Amino acid sequence: MDLRLKRIARQTGYTIGRLYVVEPDDELPDGEKLTYLTDTLEPQWRDLKGGAYKIRGRTAIPEGRYPLVVTRSPKFGKWLPLLMQVPGFEGVRIHSGNTAADTQGCILVGENRKKGMVLNSRTAMKRLMQLLDSRKAGEAVWIIIS
Repeated sequence: MDLRLKRIARQTGYTIGRLYVVEPDDELPDGEKLTYLTDTLEPQWRDLKGGAYKIRGRTAIPEGRYPLVVTRSPKFGKWLPLLMQVPGFEGVRIHSGNTAADTQGCILVGENRKKGMVLNSRTAMKRLMQLLDSRKAGEAVWIIIS
């Protein structure tokens, strides 16, 4: 299973994106169909490849393709998606929250109906977890961030 996070607004202090489920479709020009799942909120995007410095807990992770696993989070006390092999970052999870202050470098899910925020985050998180729980046993999950 592939997920794609497309960042659509890089603002001072936060980054807004859209999370999609990727499905193969040979009839489409790029060979894939994107099904919208939820909006996302991350810390501020910084051009790390271009020489910008990472600010711990306040920098969005670099673009790339990362394996995603569901593990029990000691901080949140529940099972949450964890991005693996993110260069220069550890413990990047997808979880609920509303503002960039809630991210600590993670990806929040919800509805971007208010500037700089996502709302109905717990509902969006439940939808994401149901999707991940519905995959075939042993099926790998990847997230592509652009």
